[in-house]
Amino acid sequence: MTEKEKAEKGYLYDANYDEKLIKDRNYCKDLCCQYNQILPSKKEEQEKIMNKILGKVKGNYVITAPFWCDYGYNIEIGENFYTNHNCVILDGAKVKFGDNVFIAPNCCFSTAGHPLDVDQRNMGLEIAWPITVGNNVWIGAGATILPGVKIGDNSVIGAGSVVNKDIPEGVIAVGNPCKVLRKITEEDANKYRRR
Repeated sequence: MTEKEKAEKGYLYDANYDEKLIKDRNYCKDLCCQYNQILPSKKEEQEKIMNKILGKVKGNYVITAPFWCDYGYNIEIGENFYTNHNCVILDGAKVKFGDNVFIAPNCCFSTAGHPLDVDQRNMGLEIAWPITVGNNVWIGAGATILPGVKIGDNSVIGAGSVVNKDIPEGVIAVGNPCKVLRKITEEDANKYRRR
């Protein structure tokens, strides 16, 4: 079994020294570097590079530079995906975003985790567990989403949160560790003035 196959199955795998994975990461990071250097007004050039990076794109999207990921081919985005500056996606496993996902600046999605055992960690071993973000999710500035997490449809993750467990649909969740604060209600539709 290759190291990539081990990662796909959620087993410990050699992320640091496997030549194939190193080659894949270098290719992706070169593309990310190119993307991050393109003038923001050059949308077609940006899209051309980003479409080489991402594994699956459903529709329109905006990814504001700088953006970094490990492999790219493990990332799937839905319609109307938006991420602000400094999004980092460590995609050793699949990272799937639904439709209408809004990500504020400085967010990190990390499928990677490392062994507590020092010998395994020093050998360069890690795990990669998938992350799934549902439809209509808003993730606040500086949030970190950890390996294996699922965030349900229509939920909001508060700024600075560290999400280490699944979040159900239709809630506001905040904190470190991130916990459900409350359900989102019809009253929330009237929170902000329209005029």
